Amino acid sequence: MPKVTIVGAGNVGATAAHIIASKNLADVVLVDVAEGLPQGKALDMMHMRSVEKFTVKVTGTNDYADTRGSDVVVITAGVARKPGMTREDLLGVNAGIMRSVMGSALEASPDAVFVCVTNPLDVMTTLAHRESGLPAARLMGMGGVLDSSRLSFAVCEKLGCDPADVEAWAVGAHGEGMVCWPRLTTVKGVPVTELLGADDVAEVVQRCVKGGAEVVGLLKTGSAYYAPGASIAKMVNAILNDTHEVMSVCAHIDGQYGIDDLYMNVPARLGAGGVEEVVEFDLTADELAALRESAASVRAGLANLESL
Repeated sequence: MPKVTIVGAGNVGATAAHIIASKNLADVVLVDVAEGLPQGKALDMMHMRSVEKFTVKVTGTNDYADTRGSDVVVITAGVARKPGMTREDLLGVNAGIMRSVMGSALEASPDAVFVCVTNPLDVMTTLAHRESGLPAARLMGMGGVLDSSRLSFAVCEKLGCDPADVEAWAVGAHGEGMVCWPRLTTVKGVPVTELLGADDVAEVVQRCVKGGAEVVGLLKTGSAYYAPGASIAKMVNAILNDTHEVMSVCAHIDGQYGIDDLYMNVPARLGAGGVEEVVEFDLTADELAALRESAASVRAGLANLESL
């Protein structure tokens, strides 16, 4: 049975563990520095095995030794964003957490594929890459799947369509600098730009870009976790089952789209080895310019990291 470690037993990590277990994808180890938290959540999930009829095991621990030999390691540990707080505000504290986690998790599972979720995502994934020395294929971030799901939701709300009929693409920086591709977002194969007027397209894009902040504002404390947890599970499934599915992933770009040596959300094919390929879509000049502008915002975030 495959083994997945999730670092951080907060709402995002626990939700991802729940979904992964419910789908019978892998045994899951929840690891957290808080004593009792991962153990309690894992035990609660095991109590529901007979209800949801899954056979994998969920265990909780404070010791990375229990994560040894994992096939996939998901890092959700970090401080959650609060109302009025940008992802960049999180940089200093979460950078320290990321360095510590990567060292411990990599020592226990040197052959794993790593998926970073900690914000600010693009910067934290780059930091993890620099600290670990892992091949770029085995290290990625979860952001684009989530952003694309929010774009899909906005399209469905506007058109009243079935989510299964929507293929949505949100790429670039995970946050305010993200880029939506409405021309390439389709409903039953028809571009959204052919189904909606310009004002409605702009409204849909804005609903996507502000989606995370909208959740934070409504919750008052904490941030989204159901959609992030499901997005993590989607990526884990693609890796463990070697599906070769193309989705928006914070992957290492090295020349594609005219962007060099940068982690950012782009279409990527996932399989057993991690990121098999960064897929280049045929973009218009404006779409390409927007993606490169988003890349510049990621580099600005990296400059902040380097100044710490």
